[in-house]
Amino acid sequence: MVASVGGRLDVIVVGAGAAGLACAADLAARGLAVRLVEADASPGGRMRTDRVSGFTVDRGFQVFNTAYPQVRKRLDLRRLRLRRFTPAVLVATPRGIRRFTDPSRDLRGGKDLLAGRVAAPRDVLAVGALSARDVLEPTARLRSRPDTTTHVTLRKAGISEELIETFFRPFLSGVFLEEDLDTSARVFHLVWRTFLRGTHCLPADGIQAVPLQLAAALPSGVMLTEAPVESLTDGGVRLADGTEVDARCVVVAAGPRAAARLLPGLEIPAGRTVSTVYHAAERSPLTEPTLVVDARRRFLNTCVLTEVHPRFAQDGRALISTSVLGDLSPERHGRLLAALAEVYGVDTATWETVHRTTVPDALPAMPPPHPLTRTTRVRTGRYVCGDHRATGSLQGALASGARAAREVLADLDGGRNQP
Repeated sequence: MVASVGGRLDVIVVGAGAAGLACAADLAARGLAVRLVEADASPGGRMRTDRVSGFTVDRGFQVFNTAYPQVRKRLDLRRLRLRRFTPAVLVATPRGIRRFTDPSRDLRGGKDLLAGRVAAPRDVLAVGALSARDVLEPTARLRSRPDTTTHVTLRKAGISEELIETFFRPFLSGVFLEEDLDTSARVFHLVWRTFLRGTHCLPADGIQAVPLQLAAALPSGVMLTEAPVESLTDGGVRLADGTEVDARCVVVAAGPRAAARLLPGLEIPAGRTVSTVYHAAERSPLTEPTLVVDARRRFLNTCVLTEVHPRFAQDGRALISTSVLGDLSPERHGRLLAALAEVYGVDTATWETVHRTTVPDALPAMPPPHPLTRTTRVRTGRYVCGDHRATGSLQGALASGARAAREVLADLDGGRNQP
């Protein structure tokens, strides 16, 4: 493998989110001289955790899925000390709370589904057939299916509009951050497959434990934090402090807007914005670690995080996380509290707002036809990776970073990007 030339780096990777961490790790493992530069004081990208007044809060509601292939390849799940959600979703409907459970994991918990309180028998059969196909079919075949929207593929699977409106639309709105079910059916099938195969949980120290573990595996000296990149140069990058770092290749692993700034002309997808508010209550309004969605779509989802792990609150109170699409104005916050009071059946007037966060570009839009992966090459010596180049997920980000590393290695081995 080609080594650094005259002290010049082989590769600079810009951005220490999941994609950049995967890319840098794979390049370093092949013996290249790599520098990973990150604008923030710590790695993580959008996977960040804050400590606020004794509470552990992620920047936006997060769920960690153990079924992702890249997750299994790169992470020591035991060290993350994962805390599980139940394999169910509670749906707040005008007729009350309904439990949508995977009966293959919790037959007794699936009584609402099996008794017809969530779906008609024909819908149960249709969902079962869809799920079995997505779980058992080879991934390559899932990827090669003709693409359409999620809504169309659900209807073609024989699922009624009533169940789509009661369960799929409110649930998937929180997954894809859009309410119209316009996301690519290919993406839906792959995501549904991981839901059925994986366990949904959170690290005991918050979601940033994931990128921190990835960063800890890098060789010493590879990552440089608090080093924002101002621009790319002919020979590498220029940092905000004026320092120029030379390298034969540059991989931009930043978010889509930052990537477009550094690589003018780069086409980027539209982004989805989500806001999350964290409330503290003296008592838990729901004594189980289960996600709640709203059939009336007043919010995306809500859950009691301290039921997932009590240590997310240091003072013994319950910590409730609730997410909505877009920004959260004071007026909207008031309406949200009223909706939560109705859904949980408690008085929310005494809840304390401990934190709120808005995440622009939390996910890329993925309408059909959506390529599940695409080349990271932009031009000679310039590459771009991230979930906006694959699928909007941790799997997509890690896989895109891995692809960038493979393409850099192939180009260097093939004689491209020579000085």
